[in-house]
Amino acid sequence: MSPGTEPPSHERLTEELHALRRPGLAALRRIRPEALARAADAAGFTAGGTDEAAAIEALLEAAVRRLAAAPGPDGEAAGANGPGPSGGSGASGAFGTSGASGAPVREPGGARRGDPLGRAAAHTFGLLPGLRGTSAPERRKAAAAVYGVTAERFRRGQEQEVIAELAGAVLALARTGPAGPAGGGTPAALPDPPTRAAGPELPPATLRRITVHVSSMELLRDIDILVSSENTHLEMSKTFRPTVSGALRRAAAIRDGAGEITDDVLARELADWLRAHGRTGLPVRPGIVVPTSPGALAERGVRRVYHAAVARPLADGTRYHVDPQTLADAVAAVFALADAERDAYDPPLTSLCFPLLGSGQGGLPPVKAARWLRWAVQEELRRRPHWTVHFVARDPELAQLFNDASSAP
Repeated sequence: MSPGTEPPSHERLTEELHALRRPGLAALRRIRPEALARAADAAGFTAGGTDEAAAIEALLEAAVRRLAAAPGPDGEAAGANGPGPSGGSGASGAFGTSGASGAPVREPGGARRGDPLGRAAAHTFGLLPGLRGTSAPERRKAAAAVYGVTAERFRRGQEQEVIAELAGAVLALARTGPAGPAGGGTPAALPDPPTRAAGPELPPATLRRITVHVSSMELLRDIDILVSSENTHLEMSKTFRPTVSGALRRAAAIRDGAGEITDDVLARELADWLRAHGRTGLPVRPGIVVPTSPGALAERGVRRVYHAAVARPLADGTRYHVDPQTLADAVAAVFALADAERDAYDPPLTSLCFPLLGSGQGGLPPVKAARWLRWAVQEELRRRPHWTVHFVARDPELAQLFNDASSAP
């Protein structure tokens, strides 16, 4: 769309989404919805030569993600209550439940959770993994189940709202324009962590509870909780990838006598958590932390693995974005969850280990990641000095950034 061109109207987008609902995504190349194509172009999904149908599908996926994190009328985003003891965001997780009337439940304080809209929209258009080619009746039935109503009642009621809201999310993306490198603009400079202008410094006794390791995390021993960096879909790296996530997944897997993996423990438990919280195929809120057992890492004295969702996939599907503030949110969530689980173990949990969250495929410069991580951990230790913290980095130069927060050699 050329500069100055008006984006498509909400009414036209709604009409095209209604027309697309029955034939599904497979019909995009045949029906060629003009307004959706214009919106995909305006939102930057056609960059790099992406064909029109693929761009529209990517646009709809992004719009569904937008609905899944939609704020309530008081401005609070879904899942904004922070992680509870189970690592979820509040009592019901980021995907709200629905009442007997089929309307999304309002949380205490009146905040309407936006997640049912996103889930129902994803089912309606087959945007979840393995559902792209399902029939229209099957998709409608699955969408109706999100609200706990019959398919016919959903058709006459909630389906109209879902499609209208999805059109609104598409329009918002079109009006926002391309984000990041695809937009052709200069990326904003990444901020440094806040400077503490007042207040006490960390006491020497607390500083001595911080240790820096130049090592791979999976080789460490006798640390209660290891923190892994994940994307917002909680999909771990492949076991052959040279990432913290891949290394922990590989080290935690249960193997038979021939060395073949018989239980991919961490990935399995994350999939179970997503399924239990109704999030399969949809992202979680950046900064959320989900716990799993250690699997085979228990043999090294590890008792928990915490998975911090810090990397948000970009529209092209090959890159990720990490907001430095998300690192601080994740660190706070790690400490809160650790405090909640601390006394459930005998002896109690006492130690945490952080890698350079967000500095791999997350695209955050390692120096910037180290500064934010060090700052966020020190802020938490001011309130929770009973924890022992370990930092780990494979690069001695990066490990050096942590050393001014540590008395360890």
